[in-house]
Amino acid sequence: MGAWGHLSFDNDTTNDWASGLEKVDDLSLVESAFDELEDISDDYLEEDIACAAIGACEVIARLLGNPGYTNVYTEKVDLWVAARKLKPSPELLQRAVAAIDRIITDNSELCELWEENDDWIGAMEDLRSRLQTYICRLG
Repeated sequence: MGAWGHLSFDNDTTNDWASGLEKVDDLSLVESAFDELEDISDDYLEEDIACAAIGACEVIARLLGNPGYTNVYTEKVDLWVAARKLKPSPELLQRAVAAIDRIITDNSELCELWEENDDWIGAMEDLRSRLQTYICRLG
């Protein structure tokens, strides 16, 4: 994984995943990212699957109006979100929070790669918090 920072889209893998949004007008790419992560179950989670799920989580957060940050690397996702105005289901939102919980476990390559970087951990906690806020509202 080529990474230049700790934020969700500060790496080649998540950006490559986000390029796939151009081919869809619905949340099918987001759902498939979560499907792939969930299929791993408790097995070792490879970084490419984790990065796709993080991208999917960011799409959901942005659809809910809580991007957390924007920069040149989020631009294609932000434009996609603005053009579609989709509303994620409560179930999809819960899957997103569960995905983050899974990614930050010990049995995750991405977590191993970033384990000594408090900024990455903080970014994942921020993303989780941005999503969790909406789960509480759905209560």
